[in-house]
Amino acid sequence: MSDNCNKKITDRVREICASHHNNSGELIMILHEAQSLLGYLPQEIQEVVAEQLEIPIAQVYGVVTFYSYFSIEPKGRFPISVCMGTACYVRGAEKILEELERQLEIKVGETTSDGLFSLNCLRCVGACGLAPVVTIGDKVYGRLTTDKIRDILADYYIREQ
Repeated sequence: MSDNCNKKITDRVREICASHHNNSGELIMILHEAQSLLGYLPQEIQEVVAEQLEIPIAQVYGVVTFYSYFSIEPKGRFPISVCMGTACYVRGAEKILEELERQLEIKVGETTSDGLFSLNCLRCVGACGLAPVVTIGDKVYGRLTTDKIRDILADYYIREQ
């Protein structure tokens, strides 16, 4: 992040905090909005939030690390989450995950070298009737089979050309 970009982002985080009246009770909402700026919450952003809300940085960090939605590491442009809830697991989520790891050449928690994809698991998407389920960004893919993975990923690679 350049200094100019850094200042723009930290100024925007201050605005987000102010829009919530610097109310520490709004911490989670503020963090959601702040994360949308970069896709993750680096330490410097957490420090700005703590300063604006007049709360300890440890409190901000505790919330960021407790909730799986938040990330302290950069994610890929298209974050992929494989649901490992009971219904998805029973219907083959593990095979879907293995196929994604194979095709993307990354493991869970990693990002592809081109920065396009990051791969994670989550407990439940809440779409059990569509199991197994994968989300890519905000899009939900249900009733997946390993042979559908290549075509789904290809759509995202095409978008980037």
